[in-house]
Amino acid sequence: MMVPAALLLLGALTAVLAPRLLARTDWPDREPVVALWVWQCVVVAVLLCCALSMTLSAAAAWQAVRGHVFAPAPRAVVEAYALSTTGPWAATTALALASGAVWTAVMLVREVVRAQARRRRRRAELLVRAPLLPGEEPGNGRLVVLEGERPDAWWLPGTAPRLVLTTAALRRLKGQQLDALLAHEQGHARARHDWLLHCSAALACGFPRVPVFAAFRDEMHRLVELAADDMASRRFGRLTTALALVGVNEDRGVFGPCPTPQAHVPQRVHRLLTPPDRLTAVRRLRLTATAALVPVVPVLVAFVPGLRALG
Repeated sequence: MMVPAALLLLGALTAVLAPRLLARTDWPDREPVVALWVWQCVVVAVLLCCALSMTLSAAAAWQAVRGHVFAPAPRAVVEAYALSTTGPWAATTALALASGAVWTAVMLVREVVRAQARRRRRRAELLVRAPLLPGEEPGNGRLVVLEGERPDAWWLPGTAPRLVLTTAALRRLKGQQLDALLAHEQGHARARHDWLLHCSAALACGFPRVPVFAAFRDEMHRLVELAADDMASRRFGRLTTALALVGVNEDRGVFGPCPTPQAHVPQRVHRLLTPPDRLTAVRRLRLTATAALVPVVPVLVAFVPGLRALG
């Protein structure tokens, strides 16, 4: 029974090598949307390897599972997988992978619950700082302006999404700089970047020693900001977007010598001020198509014995 082992080996190699290969390339910063797609395809491929290996190992270990998995398959296909010749490791592998799947679901649910709790807390704080006026209905309007000494803006997702802006941002950002800042936050909302961040955080917290999941989380935080920058710069220009980033972040010490949690902001500003060097449309299409084929590989590996038997 070599197929489950081959799938596990393929998943392990992908989890270790894919982050290193992507780290050596320079195009993700130039094409963050394509890079987001590539990372998602790589992670899906690793998860598919584990899921298919778990299914085949369970089919090899227990007759009841085998009957459900191979119910419509001819006898020749079942024999091609040599399920009856497996050792006791099949049940152990299936249980270990099933535990990993349950743990992944638990981590994802925990991340969603925590995000909802943070969202409720921020909405309560928002209601305290910007209470409803007499006769005003909750949910009217998506833009909320708060009194604040520090320029800031953020998107608050949910059933009634809000775009929050401080008065300091209104005073500091002039003309299209403010429009660029709002377009940046709206770009996050349109692309549903919050879900990417939740999924990557759940996988990285659940399996912190798996390189692909840790790199996936770190890259998602960086790439979603670059993608939102590009959305804003396409509408209002790269210089205007860069000036908006500087205006919002210059009071936070991000441009000083000491590292801060927003240390990536100077890199984003430099990227916007550098003349764009995008990939050609043909190369973007090639990268997108190649990434879409990555999750197909474990499916082909799982079906090779059956296809050979049918052939």
